[in-house]
Amino acid sequence: MRLSTANTYEITISTLQRRQQQMQTSQQQLTSGKRVAQASDDPTAAAISQRSDAQIGRIDAQQRALDASRNAMTLGESALGDSTDLLQQVREALVAAGNASYSDAERKGLSEKIAGLRNQLLAIANRSNGAAGFLFGGQGTGGAPFLDQAGGVVFSGTPGTQQTGNAQNFQLSIDGRAAFEQARSGNGTYVTGPGANLITGGAPAGWIDSGTVTDPTAITGNDYTIQIGGSSPSQSYTITNNVTGASQTDVFTPGKAIGFEGMSLSIAGAAVDGDQFTVQPATNSLKVFDVLDKAIADLNTPLRSGAQIAQSNSNNLRDLDAVMANLQNVRSQVGETMNNLDGIESQMADQKLNSQTAQSNAVDLDMVQGISTFQQQQSGYQAALQTYAMVQRMSLFQFLSS
Repeated sequence: MRLSTANTYEITISTLQRRQQQMQTSQQQLTSGKRVAQASDDPTAAAISQRSDAQIGRIDAQQRALDASRNAMTLGESALGDSTDLLQQVREALVAAGNASYSDAERKGLSEKIAGLRNQLLAIANRSNGAAGFLFGGQGTGGAPFLDQAGGVVFSGTPGTQQTGNAQNFQLSIDGRAAFEQARSGNGTYVTGPGANLITGGAPAGWIDSGTVTDPTAITGNDYTIQIGGSSPSQSYTITNNVTGASQTDVFTPGKAIGFEGMSLSIAGAAVDGDQFTVQPATNSLKVFDVLDKAIADLNTPLRSGAQIAQSNSNNLRDLDAVMANLQNVRSQVGETMNNLDGIESQMADQKLNSQTAQSNAVDLDMVQGISTFQQQQSGYQAALQTYAMVQRMSLFQFLSS
């Protein structure tokens, strides 16, 4: 088969154009660093890149939600720490108020100090989260979650916690009711307290401590009444189970432990005939601000007997320790949430890196190979140009004129 000169030139020009196009494509890849610039370059690699890009976008969105949760939990943990510090100051004031040498005026001064600390604590309970919400607003509230009303401070929010709503569901708030209004009363198992003197109708002359649990399996959860009978030194106590009606009587010695049905407690002071004391099951309803309000009211009450002062101080310290322990428990939960966020963030970083690696492997250019390919194409293009120049001069007229 013969090829005309014109056909040869056409084929040569086409080859040069193809080589030039290949060089331009390689140059674009070297400039962008991408082997796949559009789906037609490599459909499979483009699909992998799109899936990886979508995964990276989801991880970025989760990271933003995680950052919002971490910010809220950090602020919440700080607020709980501030609350505990204030309550510790209240405790120191209550311990001082138990000094028998203090006058009513001095106790009133301590009540004013506690009132100031109470107001500071209320401000913390209503602290903003910096995003038009409240740290302790629970699942949401139209205004401040804690309202100071005539009957005391009440929680107006919705119990629970706000969540980001994404796949991981990160926490954005703290349940204010659980933190400030659901401490375990008494010693956590039962609550002791003064009754009345059946004979005089007044307050008992002795006072009862918070007690301890000696055998959790023997706790019945019933109500009890303890009554002192007789005169010192020949006194007795009678414990009555108000649910079953059963009772037991034994010799009473002030300050000596009284044990029954898994519990141990003691009654101190100069208890007299007719003094009554109560023992009731504990509940999860002890409120921080109620404890503070009661302590303030007790300290403002003048002309109390030594037994009344000792009993109220003992109960107020017991209740204060309970609400402090509950706040510390919530603070520990928040800390655990922050630890979980750190772990999740590490996992998300690994997932993002894997997606970025898959995307890079699919569409990124191997620079060493790309440069080598470009140089080969450049050499081939230059060789083709030189060949074409030589072929151009190989005409019959040029041959005859030479």
